[in-house]
Amino acid sequence: MVYTVTFNPAIDYIVTLDALRAGGINRCRTEDMTFGGKGINVSAVLHELGTPTKALGFCAGFTGRAIRDGLEASGVAADFVELTQGNSRINVKIKADSETEINGSGPSISADELRQFFDKLTQLQSGDYIVLAGSVPPSVPQDIYRQILERLSDRGVQSAVDAQGGLLTDTLAFEPFVIKPNKQELEQIFNCSLDSREQIADCARELQKLGARSVLVSMAGDGSLLLDESGRVHTMGVCRGTIISSVGAGDSMLAGFISGYISSGDHAYAHKLATACGGAAAFSCGTPKRELISTLLTQL
Repeated sequence: MVYTVTFNPAIDYIVTLDALRAGGINRCRTEDMTFGGKGINVSAVLHELGTPTKALGFCAGFTGRAIRDGLEASGVAADFVELTQGNSRINVKIKADSETEINGSGPSISADELRQFFDKLTQLQSGDYIVLAGSVPPSVPQDIYRQILERLSDRGVQSAVDAQGGLLTDTLAFEPFVIKPNKQELEQIFNCSLDSREQIADCARELQKLGARSVLVSMAGDGSLLLDESGRVHTMGVCRGTIISSVGAGDSMLAGFISGYISSGDHAYAHKLATACGGAAAFSCGTPKRELISTLLTQL
């Protein structure tokens, strides 16, 4: 089972416009609503790929109930702590001549509610995976990912981490199965500009020295780079297609890598499936479908 953690889930309201006019009335050409948050996105793609998954995290108010019910209606198991105050956030994603996002802040999480979440971690067993993805709200400790992995350190649970800065680097001592920074996040960690794949691979090696077993780096239109557990570097371009939305593409990549590795034990295949999933997400609105993922996989 692959468990995902989303501290701040959201309803993503995605609209497309011919052009965005600030200060004026804008009318949508298309609109859609999906249930988001990085961990939830990972669970949705894992479910589409047939990999057993359960989404953990927090929900609040009528929007939180909509997220929970919507996930379960789509077949994704969810086990959220229901917060007593506030509402889960709504994010507005505007697709016009460029992409604009307005993200809500979300509710606060109390110490008691955080303890309830920790109690849910007792269901994880040896051989399970846990995915820690995205930012965390200011109401929880900013080393919360490290705390989670510390609690699971004697259970034989594999971890995958997709986060920025200290949220990511604080987990490396627990030897995560894979981490997935993007190029910009690598530049922030090492406080440098990365102008070549060789430089990106060097930074990935430094993170591997600190404990990461595999490092998957997404590079937007330049594809991705994987440093696997043996120290081998794999590079992959992007899939061919018409980009509809970049929302969730990185999360889909991570889901594809985990699912691919679980099914095959092969890093190269996992990297290919990750690339196909990322491309399928970019060419879709919402969770990419398995048929599109399979089609793109044949291109690689």
